[in-house]
Amino acid sequence: MAFTRITVSPDQMGGVACIRNLRIPVSVIVSLIAEGFTEEQILEDYPDLELEDIREALRFAAESVRERQIPLVV
Repeated sequence: MAFTRITVSPDQMGGVACIRNLRIPVSVIVSLIAEGFTEEQILEDYPDLELEDIREALRFAAESVRERQIPLVV
């Protein structure tokens, strides 16, 4: 799966995955969605973002955890 809107650079934000070379980490977008923010609210709060940025951030997050063991408390 190719991610055209996700960039990673060791010189920016400590090398974390960001949206289109903006200083907006993918994790921020995913966290906002998890907290219940709508796409419209996120776009209002981050005017440099586009709707497809949010959707690709979610696809990137899903791919990042696919087929990896994540420790869960049982």
